[in-house]
Amino acid sequence: MKIRKLNPVLIVLTCIIFLTSCVTVRQGEVGVKRKFGKYADKGYTEGLRTYNPLFSRIIKISTQTENLEVGLNIPSKEGLNIFSEVSILYNIDPKEAPEILRNIGTDYELDVILPVFRSAVSDVSANYFAKDMHTGERDNIEQAIQDRMMAYLDEKGIRIEAVLLKSIQLPQSLAIAIEEKLEAEQQAERMQFVIKQTEREAEQKRIEAEGIRDAQLIISEGLDQRVLQFKSLEAFEKLSNSNNTKVIISDGDMPIILNN
Repeated sequence: MKIRKLNPVLIVLTCIIFLTSCVTVRQGEVGVKRKFGKYADKGYTEGLRTYNPLFSRIIKISTQTENLEVGLNIPSKEGLNIFSEVSILYNIDPKEAPEILRNIGTDYELDVILPVFRSAVSDVSANYFAKDMHTGERDNIEQAIQDRMMAYLDEKGIRIEAVLLKSIQLPQSLAIAIEEKLEAEQQAERMQFVIKQTEREAEQKRIEAEGIRDAQLIISEGLDQRVLQFKSLEAFEKLSNSNNTKVIISDGDMPIILNN
């Protein structure tokens, strides 16, 4: 019995066809088969997937969080242009990947996300002053832009996770005016602190003075003529029992003692 040798060329062609007809869909990706120009209705999850390279191919889309960075001038309510770098965090719904490829294509960032973002920014920022982008209003601006983008993109399978305004550059004249205003506000706060501290010190002194006055009133009210005479008699009695020689001058009411 003869054993036929395999044709090396046939082996190489078989390996090439096998390798070119396989694709690995990784975690964080979804693969959609396109056959004769039509996309399948269901995508592939992670794993090794095969297809016929002559008639079809598998298009892979990332479903992880993507960061799209944009630099643009944002119009403010007073008509100023504020340059800002913006990060748009988004992800693709795996179930909607076939529809995205069918209706939008693979360039959905340029074709859909960026135009929707620019429109949302113009609509939202026109309601805020330039100074608001340097205050706590920035969070409200970011949330409003995200909400407007979600209203259009969510139904298409594109989820906007966050819109972050970064590196906001105000016009120089406005930036100087804001710094001067903040410095004036800080000085006013310091003056208010000094005034309140002075008022507290004055109040404390007033309370102390009232305490001293009340004490003196109590003492003066308690020392009437009869009490003074009684104290004088007590002093005379003690002097009479003393062995020391003293000179006492008195009008009968208050003794005055002169030591030798």
